[in-house]
Amino acid sequence: MHDMLQRAASNARTMDPAILLQGMQLQRPIDVVKATALSADDKRTILAAWASDFYATDSKPAFRHIPGTPEPVSIDEIQSALRELDRRYGF
Repeated sequence: MHDMLQRAASNARTMDPAILLQGMQLQRPIDVVKATALSADDKRTILAAWASDFYATDSKPAFRHIPGTPEPVSIDEIQSALRELDRRYGF
């Protein structure tokens, strides 16, 4: 699992951001923050991709849905996870 997470995060800058969560057990933004196999930079990359307009839900622009996750999450939840990441790593 660790190698898979590392590869996905490493490829994030050159691939469609949806690849970040394929095959992973990351269902909520806070799961990304808690993932011990990822570096802080990798976590930020994943959360930033998740927050992007690319994953905005049609007719509900305040929600984001990445393929492979069970349901859309609010942009507020993603931003909260980013704040928690900043708090933990002192960004």
